[in-house]
Amino acid sequence: MKTRNAAALLPDVQRFLAGSPLAAVIGGRDTAAAGGATLATHDPGSGERLAEFPAMGAAEVDAAVQAAAQAFGPGGWSTLPAAERAVWLHRLADEAERRKPIIAQIEALDAGKLQAQAEGDVQTFIDTLRYFTNLSLNLQPRAVLAVSGHEAWTLRQPWGPCGFIVPWNFPLVLIGWNISPALAAGNTVVIKPAEDTPLSAIYLARLAREIGLPDGVINVVTGTGETAGAALARHPGLKRMSFTGSPEVGRLVAEACGRNLTPCKLELGGKGAAVVFDDVDVAVTADKLAAAITFHTGQVCCDATRWLVHEKIYDAFLDAAAARLRGVRVGYQLDPAARMGPVVSATQQARVLRYLERGRAEGAEVVLEGGAASVPGRAGWYVKPALLAGALDNVAAREEIFGPVAYLAPFRDEAQAIAMANATDYGLANSVWTTDPARASRVAESMVAGNSWINAHNVFPLGVPYAGVNKSGMGGGVNSVETLFDYTRSQSMVRPLR
Repeated sequence: MKTRNAAALLPDVQRFLAGSPLAAVIGGRDTAAAGGATLATHDPGSGERLAEFPAMGAAEVDAAVQAAAQAFGPGGWSTLPAAERAVWLHRLADEAERRKPIIAQIEALDAGKLQAQAEGDVQTFIDTLRYFTNLSLNLQPRAVLAVSGHEAWTLRQPWGPCGFIVPWNFPLVLIGWNISPALAAGNTVVIKPAEDTPLSAIYLARLAREIGLPDGVINVVTGTGETAGAALARHPGLKRMSFTGSPEVGRLVAEACGRNLTPCKLELGGKGAAVVFDDVDVAVTADKLAAAITFHTGQVCCDATRWLVHEKIYDAFLDAAAARLRGVRVGYQLDPAARMGPVVSATQQARVLRYLERGRAEGAEVVLEGGAASVPGRAGWYVKPALLAGALDNVAAREEIFGPVAYLAPFRDEAQAIAMANATDYGLANSVWTTDPARASRVAESMVAGNSWINAHNVFPLGVPYAGVNKSGMGGGVNSVETLFDYTRSQSMVRPLR
């Protein structure tokens, strides 16, 4: 790492990165890949190499699953009283909170997140772990059944080793959303982070070992999706699997799990709509949606990327949104003055620019051009916010771009707005913007998606289920009591009384 970056880093972050190549953690032990093969992760804001990490494959994945199985039981994590597991998990949350600035800076460097957003992600991880830990203390595992002539009851049991493949856009948040309910319910976990952003997962596994969490409860394997990810998805020793990422890879994961009859949950992409009626405050609503599309540089699966605006305010809204987005300061993620950082990689930058070209080629109106951005002194992967408009059959309105690009179209009435919002293969999250409560509820309930938000977008309160339908996912969601039940299996006991 060059001096100009290292000077701004916390000493603990510098020490962590200086340990490159960074080992993964399997069964509580630092583990390298067979033959010492490594990959490199880069700072998206500068393009500089941050660290090397193991390029693992099937052998290391097998070792991780076996370590998780051994830690599960008998006499392991699954057999501890819920209160004893809670002690360990709260200790992990407390230590993560104590080291919040360190973890946030690691996440900001690796994922290209603004420092403040990375700090919010760490807090989300902490809050999620505490939420599910506390929820597990109130879980009644036994339920008596009223069955004539029989004594009968059910018992909820943890599944066993669970696998998690998480993406690069919210590494720590999605680790928290996934492993927190699994661990609280008594399962052990194997985490495979994205090859672009493995650092926070490695740091977390080391932190768990440092506080004394039993070896093998949390395991991390690193490598590419084609090797480590594929090996984890098809491993017969897993009892549950969760994947967050693209629909294309999600299909492959589901297929691999299906061969072993391993229950699998998928949280996939989206092409969310924001339906804006003519009774809103145009400037305020445009500002909120502009903030949503530039949050983490638009690399958010549930973002509102299709803005459907009532024809009476369409021109005013378009002008207000364009003015707001022109003023966004693009900069290095550790620069406090920056309001939007880089995208995660050169590949992702090229993807965003390619979609802008394709959208224009198919006839989209260019409201705000977007394109590559230049940040003085930084050779990272930056893009400008962009606005396109026109017919919804345009590729930029149909397909997930994963960048700060919104597509606008006018509507004339409520029925047309609902039809336009639902004209997609995805079904993750939409929002409706209006001052009419009855209309807000009516439209929100009519949109085909796992989540509908009212006068807001990207809202994730703990206790409210979050999941997708159609091309956006299957198999349950996150953030609620239902998620905790996902990580327990039901067993029935019956004794005839005569």
